[in-house]
Amino acid sequence: MENVFRKSARDLTSEEIIEIIAKSKKRTIVRAYISGNLEAIDFEKYKAENVEFEVVTGRDFGVLFGELEVISEILKEEDIKSYKIEYIARNSAIPLADISKFNARIEPGAIIREYVEIGDKAVIMMGAVINLGSIIGEGTMIDMNVVIGARARIGKYCHIGAGSVIAGVVEPPSANPVVIEDNVMVGANAVILEGVRIGHHSVVAAGAVVVEDVEPYTVVAGVPARVIKKVDEKTLNKTQILESLRELR
Repeated sequence: MENVFRKSARDLTSEEIIEIIAKSKKRTIVRAYISGNLEAIDFEKYKAENVEFEVVTGRDFGVLFGELEVISEILKEEDIKSYKIEYIARNSAIPLADISKFNARIEPGAIIREYVEIGDKAVIMMGAVINLGSIIGEGTMIDMNVVIGARARIGKYCHIGAGSVIAGVVEPPSANPVVIEDNVMVGANAVILEGVRIGHHSVVAAGAVVVEDVEPYTVVAGVPARVIKKVDEKTLNKTQILESLRELR
């Protein structure tokens, strides 16, 4: 099998995600606040290839960030007089994404893992969680506390309402991912189960649980979700996507 660690989210299968997780070095990441005679310590000697470690220090106070095994060794330095450790992750297989590579609006508190694609002018709100292998299209808004599961495919200019859950597919690996086509409006606290395709310009009502495919220009609601009507002019007016909310300047 080719090197899956170099693949984009668009190409990853469930089996390859499983391989990435299984073969990744599991890292316990911590932040340590230290004080002492820090100018006497050679922090550079602790840096090594494939080891996560960063340091910011003054003369007598500093912050270490990185893998526990490295920072634990530093804390043995006799010039460190006191320290406080804060755990960030325990035996983590996949790091968080470097969000600087996305031309999108990403608000504080969003959690985005590596192997994710986010389109231009997308909006990711506070508390949203986007798992690996997911694709978020151009101009799509992922509202507060939404969970986007592994390998979900969400099209352009959609709105995924607050608290919604888009099911992921890693286990079992045979399951198909959720596909949400362009210009779809998903109401708050809706749930879309694995393998479901939501057709373009459709509307999923708040609180709906979608267990089967939805045709384009269709409104569904309920538990399980049922077709209510076709999208009409009144529905379009109520579910309008605003370009002004997606401007980056």
